Parts: sequence; C-alpha cells; structure tokens
Amino acid sequence: MEFSANLSENMSRLQDILKADTNFDVVYRTFTTGGQTACLYFVDGLTKDEVLLKLLQVFSSVQPKDLPPDAHGYSKRYLPYGEVDLTADVDTMVTYLLTGMSCLLIDGYRECLIIDCRTYPARGVSEPDKDKVLRGSRDGFVETLIFNTALIRRRIRDPKLAMEIMTAGESSHTDIALCYMDGRVDTRLLETIKGRIRGLHVDALTMNQESLAECIYPHKWYNPFPKFRFSERPDTAAASVLEGNIVILVDNSPSAMILPSSVFDIIEEADDYYFPPITGTYLRLSRMVISLLTLLLTPVWLLLMQNPDYIPSWLEFIRLSDVPHVPLIWQLLILEFAIDGLRLAAVNTPSMLTTPLSVIAGIVLGEYSVKSGWFNSETMLYMAFVTVANYSQASYELGYALKFMRVIILVLTALFNFWGFLAGILLSACSIIFNRTIAGKSYIYPLIPFHWSEVKKRFLRTRLPHTSKGDGGQG
Repeated sequence: MEFSANLSENMSRLQDILKADTNFDVVYRTFTTGGQTACLYFVDGLTKDEVLLKLLQVFSSVQPKDLPPDAHGYSKRYLPYGEVDLTADVDTMVTYLLTGMSCLLIDGYRECLIIDCRTYPARGVSEPDKDKVLRGSRDGFVETLIFNTALIRRRIRDPKLAMEIMTAGESSHTDIALCYMDGRVDTRLLETIKGRIRGLHVDALTMNQESLAECIYPHKWYNPFPKFRFSERPDTAAASVLEGNIVILVDNSPSAMILPSSVFDIIEEADDYYFPPITGTYLRLSRMVISLLTLLLTPVWLLLMQNPDYIPSWLEFIRLSDVPHVPLIWQLLILEFAIDGLRLAAVNTPSMLTTPLSVIAGIVLGEYSVKSGWFNSETMLYMAFVTVANYSQASYELGYALKFMRVIILVLTALFNFWGFLAGILLSACSIIFNRTIAGKSYIYPLIPFHWSEVKKRFLRTRLPHTSKGDGGQG
C-alpha cells in the first residue's frame, strides 16, 4: 500500500494502523511548512528531542515560494541531517517508525521522509561479568546494536570490514548485523548464512541469538556440544573477524555469535593473548587439562570404588573413610542436580544477600549433609572440585555439554561397571569427533584431519604475527 498526495487520507490510514490515540508513546505533530500542512510521527523515548526541536524550527521557516515540488527536493534543501531516506510504502514507513525513526508527511507529496534521529536506552560499555580478563581492555558489548558495531569498527579501521544489516521476525523485525572481512571470509558460508536468515519465517526472535542460532542451524539438536562461540568482548570479536570468521550481532543482545567455531575456538580465551607466549601457553594447557578432569574425575573415582582391586597401592588414600549409607552413584547424581539448583538460586538471589546465603548454604549443605549420612566427604570433595573447575572456561554451553557427558558416563559405569565406563568414554569421544561446525568442517580440526602447524597454534601460544612496513602487510 502506497501513500497518496492527500495528507488527510494518509493520516487516516496511519490512524487505523498505529492507533496513535490509544498508544500514548506514538506521537504525531501537525504543523505548516512552505504553506502546506505537514505531520511528523515519532515514538516517544526513542527519539532525540533536541534534534527534533531544531528540525521543526527549520521546517517552520520554509516559505511557500521556496517549497520544492517533490519530497526528494525537500530532503535535499531542508533536511539538515545526515541519515535521511524516502519511502512511498506505508508498511515500510510503519516499520521504520516503530524502530525509532521519525517520519515526516507533507500534503502534496506521495513519499514519506524518514529521519534516523533515534536513540535507544543503553547501559555503559563496562567489562562483562563473564568474560573477564586479568589484563586487557575493559569494555564489553551492550544491548544496542549500533554501539556494538562501533566497538568493532574502533578496532578494525579497514575499508574491507563489512557490516551488513538484515532483519528477521514478522512482528519483532529484529536487526541482525553480519560482520566480516572481504577477502578473508568463506564466501560460500557467508551466502549460506544470508540465505538462511532471509528464509526465516518466525514471529519474533524472542531469545535473541539463541533463537537465531536454532533457526539457522536446526540439525543434530541432540548433540550438546556448542556449534557457535559466544563472546561479550569486542576485542575477541574483532580478532575473530580478522581471522576470517563471521560475527553475528543481534539487537538487544550483549554478545557476539562467532562462526564457524570448533571446540578449540570455544576453549580459547582473551587472556591467552594478553600475556607473553609462555604464560599464555600455560593458561591454555591448564584450561584444557582442567576441562578434561571435569569430565573424567568422578567417573574414574566411581569405577575405582566399584573395583577396589584396580586401586594401586599409592592411591589407597582415595578409598572411602566411612561406610556409605546412600549408593555412590546416587550421591553423585544428587549432587549434580543440587549444584545446578544452587546455581539457579544464586542467579535469583538479591545481590546484598548472595554472600551470607552462600556461607549458610556451604555450611549446611557441606558439613551437615556429611554428618547426617547422606553424603560421604570424598564425594563432596570431588564434586566441589568439578563445580569450581567448570568455571575455568567461559563457555556455558561447553560446560553443560561436559556435564551431560559426565552424567552419562556415571550412569553407564554404575550399570555396567568397566564396560559401561568404556562405552561412556566412546560415546563422549564420538559426540566430539563426529560433530561438525556450521561450515561442515571437522569439529576438532586440526586433529582430524591432522595438520601439524595448526596443532601447534591450537595447543601452544605462539608469537603474534607481525610484518614490517616494507613487507606490505598488516601488522
């Protein structure tokens, strides 16, 4: 449906669509410009008031003899603003308006003038709570898309950096930005992602990036290992773009979705590169070993407790000091679920009560649960290590994937003893080995297929690449 040259008719159409008399935040202002009646629509709270004031002053100063014959000429002469567009479609104008842009209709013009003087409520770009670093920049993504793209632009001042805007959701019209480097990105993967976003038929991306991720990669939902890497750090996103990856930013989400991502990409952290190579290598290897321990520690201990003959003499101290009143497998499973319960409780606990309640929970659930006979002290110790060690890497998705695999290995070990343990290890290995990134490549590259130089880069923190001015490359 297109606009007509009659302003009253256009306003009547918009009244039926926008219901401005009912929606208090949809504001319209009629005035005279160049001897013609005009109407300015905007959403209260999403528009810069000082900019509107100056624009209205300019509009009101236009004389009838100076009025251009069409909207294009009017925008050229009397719209002293940087971001201006024209549209003759009513539905397009309504979408623009509800995203926060101001829309100007003038009697006699068949086009609407779109003025992008919007502003969104936003918090400061402070360091994210999850992706903290010991050294490095302290800024982080926020819920406003344009701020996030600016944080990446600030780090990559190269004309080859491309940021394409797309929308998804029939009701939400959520803005999605694809960030990549021309000449470095996998063009076939890029076109695939664009095609999947264009083909989305959803009402709204209610859960932001998670909704988008499930829509563009719906396959193998039963495999818990993450297909995407999420980061709230703009330096991490910028480094990924320079490596040829695609970064997807979704409006209202304070994190970047990086793809394609292998398991080694997900394990990496910014601290690996903010320290010298030897320190970064130690941090990276420590994180890998600790992640492996969180998967295997309790299943191996359960296997040894079920088969005391397997315990070597130098490990005799790991035997139970007291007779268990509850089978060990049930102790471990109860603690697995109890820890998640405590984690959810901590999220919903007011910040002023977090510390005292944590102390009370630690005393009651730690000491008295052992004294009551529900748990053995050894079980509490190993589960405490697993819980704390799970936070050694930043990815929630990878942490829960390891947790699910650990629970499966525990159950199979309890049911089938040694053969169950081997079956659980084999199942976990297959979940990783036969997994694929969104680009269809190996999830554990460069191990499969094996590439020695890339293996060294994944396991060892080497010196950052650099070139001199005479090399003609980028430093």
